[in-house]
Amino acid sequence: LRVRHVVREELLADARVVGVDDAGLVSRVHEAMHEAASEGAKVVVCTCSTIGAIAERTPTGDAFRALRIDRAMADQAVRTGPRVLIAAALESTLAPTKALVLSAAQDAGIAVQPAMLFVEDAWPHFEAGDSVRYIETLASAIRAASAEADVVVLAQASMAPVADALADLGIDVLSSPAPGTAHAVALAAAALALSP
Repeated sequence: LRVRHVVREELLADARVVGVDDAGLVSRVHEAMHEAASEGAKVVVCTCSTIGAIAERTPTGDAFRALRIDRAMADQAVRTGPRVLIAAALESTLAPTKALVLSAAQDAGIAVQPAMLFVEDAWPHFEAGDSVRYIETLASAIRAASAEADVVVLAQASMAPVADALADLGIDVLSSPAPGTAHAVALAAAALALSP
């Protein structure tokens, strides 16, 4: 598979200001998805949880599959246990991730009880490039809040290393990159197999 990575950080920055329901933002996310597919990609994955739902709804005309990186993680989370703790370092990520978990539960016919954990003091460490303190801050807050959870969802792809830091927690701590990428690769491989 040939992989191309496009970074459009201004879309997240704008979403944090105008909200994910802003028509202009929705249009720009859809344009970004089409631009990412412009060289013939059969699958385009949005790795930002905040704008993932917008990306997933991109009208593609069957030219490509529009995915969000965290869909596979949410599907796994709702099958793991009803008490889902959603942890995020950006407040703008909480509502979209909760909606995703509820959607995954509805699709699976499972009732879940999502709880939200906003670790406000973690994101400044990420922005400063201090990944050690970012991971430590998140892991500490999640550890303290996890007693009433069956599974933890790390709402942002940047949080993936926190799963290793919480390997001894006794419950699953799920991040989006590995299952999301595996799902995208499977879809791309299927699309290539069907190509003439």
